[in-house]
Amino acid sequence: SAEDERTASPRDQEWPEAEKAEKLARGAALKWASGVFYRPENLEGLGQYRSRETQRNSSIQSRLKSTVQSYLEGVSLGLEQLRGAAREARSVCRELGAARWALLDCAEHGQHLRPLRALGAQHLQLASVVQLLPQLFSVQEVCSHTLQLLRGQQLLEAHAELMMLEHLRDDILSQLHLRGLSSAQATVLSYFSGLQELNKSLAKQLWDIVGSSLRLVREDPVLFVTAVRIIEREEKIDNALLLEASFLPPSRPKAWRQKFYHVLQETITGSLFHAPHVDAEGPGLARHLAALQKDIVSQLRVVKDLMVQCVPAHYDILNVCTATYHQTLSSHLQDILRENLDKQGLFLLLEWALHVYHSSEMMGHPDLLPEVDVSSLGPLMSPELVDQTERKYVVKVKASVLEWMQRTLEVEFKEWFREEEPETDHQGFFQSALPVIVMQMLNENIQVASLITESLQQKVYNMAMEELEAFLGRLRDALGRCGKERQKDRALPKHYTSYLLAMLNNTLALSSSVSSLHPDSAHREVPASLQAALDRTEKKACQLLLEELLLDLQPLCLQLPSRKWLSGSQLVSNMCEVIDKYTKDFSHLRKPVFTVLLMETELLVTSQYLRALMQKRLVCRSAEERGQLCQRLLQDATQLRELFCGLGLDRSQQSLEAIFALRELICLRDPALLSLEVLGFITKYPDVSDEHISTLLDLRGDVSREVRHVVLEMMLQHPQVLPQDYRPIFSTILVPAPELRFCLGKGKCA
Repeated sequence: SAEDERTASPRDQEWPEAEKAEKLARGAALKWASGVFYRPENLEGLGQYRSRETQRNSSIQSRLKSTVQSYLEGVSLGLEQLRGAAREARSVCRELGAARWALLDCAEHGQHLRPLRALGAQHLQLASVVQLLPQLFSVQEVCSHTLQLLRGQQLLEAHAELMMLEHLRDDILSQLHLRGLSSAQATVLSYFSGLQELNKSLAKQLWDIVGSSLRLVREDPVLFVTAVRIIEREEKIDNALLLEASFLPPSRPKAWRQKFYHVLQETITGSLFHAPHVDAEGPGLARHLAALQKDIVSQLRVVKDLMVQCVPAHYDILNVCTATYHQTLSSHLQDILRENLDKQGLFLLLEWALHVYHSSEMMGHPDLLPEVDVSSLGPLMSPELVDQTERKYVVKVKASVLEWMQRTLEVEFKEWFREEEPETDHQGFFQSALPVIVMQMLNENIQVASLITESLQQKVYNMAMEELEAFLGRLRDALGRCGKERQKDRALPKHYTSYLLAMLNNTLALSSSVSSLHPDSAHREVPASLQAALDRTEKKACQLLLEELLLDLQPLCLQLPSRKWLSGSQLVSNMCEVIDKYTKDFSHLRKPVFTVLLMETELLVTSQYLRALMQKRLVCRSAEERGQLCQRLLQDATQLRELFCGLGLDRSQQSLEAIFALRELICLRDPALLSLEVLGFITKYPDVSDEHISTLLDLRGDVSREVRHVVLEMMLQHPQVLPQDYRPIFSTILVPAPELRFCLGKGKCA
């Protein structure tokens, strides 16, 4: 309660944990007592319980008093010991102070002993040098003898004495180093100054031997083995000194084994690849590559069969030499590629690097297998370098193909002006050597590229398609120039039509054979752009032929329509004779092109006939004249249709049906029904315009303004859309502009 807290003893306030423990104990006791004395029969033992607890408390208090007493006695003893230790520490401090003053006094006297100490060190050095003098005096004599041994190529004996001298020098220097006599080392080294010359002389002979190792292992392997033994001795000494790491003598480590590899690699590099300038032309490069192939195989045989037996196994000399040849050859090929190689040179280099190098003629030679394996060394030419070289090769081939194609086109152009007709094949079709030359040239280049890689073959194929497309463009330009010459003088070229027919056959031959150039036989489709170029070339030749035909037809077309023509004439018969004359020449065409040209001829004749009708040269003045016109149109169209059917052109492929349909417009007796007839006409021929219809109505001569207006209004209400496969007929026919009529009468000028 609050009152208990106010009356709590100072001890309880100082130790709150004790107060908490006491409360817990009282609570536990009260709980126990309430549980025990809950029943009345247990109250009889209350007095016994009180006496037992009193005795128990007395026992606990007595044990606590004895424990506290023993702790107090221990604390008292510890305090006494601490007092004694403090007295002893003060005594030690006084003695240390006295010793410090004594040492300071002695230091002043020690300054006078320094000269004596230096004199003693010098005496010790002199004594050490005096002890070594007999050995040092003999160094010059041993050096001279060692030099004589080296001049006599007694390398093992010379190296033994050299090792003895170096061991003596290193031992003396080590002793001086341990004794701290570094100042005497310079004096000692002066006696061993000849060692450096001996080392250089021995090293020079060793590296000369290693440089001639490929020859020596065949002629005198003992000398080479001696050099290797000396190198191994020095390598062991280097390793032993490096492991001690306490004192490293001068000129160590020598690392002669590493130098051995370096000299051997330089020897290989110098003997094969430090040649004069390599000829960038094909024959010179071929000789150079053949010499490399022969020398590398020969030298690797020597290494595999002889040198391997002369060196320790851990030298791995065969793999080291193989890697050296591979890496140096790779760099050498890159140097060659920096030259301006021609097409043949680039091909030789690619073939040699990608095929010959790994073949049984070189690194896969039976004499080298299975020990020599370059598969783990990577490619001789990186994929990037191969791709770059292939692109260079394609550029060179492209220039060559362009030159040959241009020359072929020039020859072809000259042949067009010959006095003789073009040659024919066994079936009588006109042809020239152009497609054979072009296809053979492209096919040879693609097949040659296939000998290298598929990627190069694909690159050359793509280039060939591009060049063929460009060639067709130049061929069309040449046809255009020939056509202009023909316009100036129709007598030249003499066999103009025949050579145009030959060119159509050539285009067909190119179109049918170009798919065989594709590297993949499963996908031999002609590229869309090239097919379009072939189609344009074919159309150009057809256009020139039709222009030639048109020049002969135009004088006849100018004569119709006319009164003479209405009354009956041989005009269309003459036209048929001209057409028949040309189609006889067309018989020298192969069938696909012949059919195309025949269809274009028929369309040209139809359009010229319709164009002549729409020139407003004739207007029917009566129903009788309209009847004559209808009869003439029927006869002409029938005659022309029979002509083309006889030439092999089916009626479904003809456009002459337009003349029959136009005749129906003319023959219609009731002008009021013209709108329905015209609607059927424009539905069948959607490219006809209102100007065409208006001209046809004028040709009838009996159409009023109201009927004309109704017909034209009907056409506006029914616009037509050209079907996708529709062959235009009327869109190429221009109608003469109508004459302007003045509404004012003519009068005198003011």
